[in-house]
Amino acid sequence: MKKNILVYTATLICTHLIFLSLVYGCSSEKKSNTEDDGGGVEEQIENAAEDYKLQQLESENKIMSTTVYSFEANTLGGEKVSLDKYKGKVLLIVNTASECGFTPQYEGLQKLYEEYKEKGLEILAFPCNQFGGQEPGGSSEIANFCEMNYGVSFSMFEKVDVNGENEHPLFTFLKSEQSGLVTDAIKWNFTKFLVDKSGNPVGRFAPQTKPLQMVKDIEALL
Repeated sequence: MKKNILVYTATLICTHLIFLSLVYGCSSEKKSNTEDDGGGVEEQIENAAEDYKLQQLESENKIMSTTVYSFEANTLGGEKVSLDKYKGKVLLIVNTASECGFTPQYEGLQKLYEEYKEKGLEILAFPCNQFGGQEPGGSSEIANFCEMNYGVSFSMFEKVDVNGENEHPLFTFLKSEQSGLVTDAIKWNFTKFLVDKSGNPVGRFAPQTKPLQMVKDIEALL
């Protein structure tokens, strides 16, 4: 988020410096006219500077106000859901797959959910087929697999991309807030993002991290 603010701020500064230089250039060429105007150019410069400050504040407020609640996703049943329904909950957001070496982590995720759902934990699973083609099935197949093999009862969403041109905006946001090793890209299935009760991503865990190893981090937020 800080990186986005700095880039946006730098762009605004450059734009306004160009504008001010043009105004100043014009004032130099028409110095006699501006003297008769009673400082009109100076007023324009002051107004431009004030406009810049207001635009910068508005842009920073917009960026800072983004949380996971700003996004929507489709459930496995095809229902569009706004994530603001999870306001006030601690969220664990995971990209999953049915044919992965980490697939047994569904069991640990279900245990976490059963243990802490009454205390305010929600788990949001997003199947993804980008890593080794390990989630080839459709929504009904994924739902049946998870229910029959692991008794999954937490929230499951439609299959999405988590990297690349077609990645889901939620994962674009999560990666921007919680960077990864070497690159921000998600490296494999079962990468986990922990989100606090205000909708802010506060932790990122590698696929190798088992769900039950996250207990202390989750309890600290509940």
